[in-house]
Amino acid sequence: MKRFSLSTWLLFLIPSILGIFLFMVPIKIDGDWKVPIATLADILAGQIAPVMPWIATIILIISALGSTFYLFRNTDGVKPNFAMNLFKVSVFWTVTRILGAIFALCVVLQVGPAFIGNENTGGLLLSEDELVTFLFTIFLFAGMLLPLLLNFGLLEFFGTMMVKVMRPLFKLPGRSSIDALTSWIGDGTIGVLLTSKQYEEGFYTKKEAAIVGTTFSVVSITFSIVIIDYVGLGSYFLPFYGTVILTGLILAFIMPRIYPLAGKKDEYINGKPFTGDEERLPEGYNAVSHGLENALLKADTNRSFGKTVIDGLKTVLDMWIGVIPVVMAFGTAALILAEYTSIFTILGKPFEPILFVLGIPQAADAAQLMVVGFTDMFLPVILADGLITSELTLFVVATISVTQLIFMAEVGGLLLGSKIPVGFLDLVAIFLLRTLIALPIVAGIAHLLF
Repeated sequence: MKRFSLSTWLLFLIPSILGIFLFMVPIKIDGDWKVPIATLADILAGQIAPVMPWIATIILIISALGSTFYLFRNTDGVKPNFAMNLFKVSVFWTVTRILGAIFALCVVLQVGPAFIGNENTGGLLLSEDELVTFLFTIFLFAGMLLPLLLNFGLLEFFGTMMVKVMRPLFKLPGRSSIDALTSWIGDGTIGVLLTSKQYEEGFYTKKEAAIVGTTFSVVSITFSIVIIDYVGLGSYFLPFYGTVILTGLILAFIMPRIYPLAGKKDEYINGKPFTGDEERLPEGYNAVSHGLENALLKADTNRSFGKTVIDGLKTVLDMWIGVIPVVMAFGTAALILAEYTSIFTILGKPFEPILFVLGIPQAADAAQLMVVGFTDMFLPVILADGLITSELTLFVVATISVTQLIFMAEVGGLLLGSKIPVGFLDLVAIFLLRTLIALPIVAGIAHLLF
């Protein structure tokens, strides 16, 4: 193993340990156990709540105007910059951002159709102490502090040590552990983009890319905190996230072995078949020493504090501009459908007997929440607000919403827009299968906890 200076070791250890503490170690405050990042977000949310609807509306307007500008601007031959990456999206997502801004204006100005600004629809999302306020604050802290986990070698250290695990368990090469960890710790969208890039560069076969993109592009710790906190079960974060990890690993073992992933071709993007070659550890290294060396090399390339801060700010803006409009648009639309139609009740009917057999209280009300997550990950818990009173059922709804993974507002849309070989019907099948397999596992753990 190469020798590294003390400063490089400290550059790996200090940010990584601090990141683990902030994102993964719950502390008890006012009787509740929460990870520090969620506590910081709660404190700031309480301070800015009165002006938050207007702040969110301004962000939504900027997102809509920026995307509209780049939609009509010819960028052929223009070198991509941060603004272009932030605002240049497809027609569909531009319309989504415009709708998000319109819905927000209807709420804060109290104009337009009453069903948009209703306190149970758009007003529910944009009120002072509701979801958008918490998203704003959690994205601020998570975006600024995620580099502690991502930029200083922690992923490289654990990723290298998982080389011998990924192929036998999940039918994936060792390098996919980096994608998986990036998703679990950082964000599922980053995992999809990383997977797509590696597939296009010939590191993954079609089957491997489909497995990683649909199985390991998991909802991040940040979003998981938002979900469990929103249903009022923040003190259960550890058993909640433990259930998410356990269920996710079981699904990751099963899904590559059944339809539709099992039928994907084991060939690379250029048509070359999979040969079975695996990454080998360099001579004289074991998994730990090689992982440490990779981690220290990564840490050594991130010595610029200014660059780390700038990267953090870019992540914050990317989350604010990209995610909040989607939540506002899809969330308001779904809440309108839930409030004024029976569409989700009808679609969720097949799940009612399953939930009843599993002993889930309020099975009839919870059944509709099993399908709405295909639209957006936040919608099940948003719709559960005021509808579900049982803590056990809220735990199941929150956990299932995270483990379903395929939601069109983000991961699903990205997968369809990428070169990863999965179609819309594939995503529908994967979503339903993940839900059906996860339900008994999550319900069993919920009965032990409540």
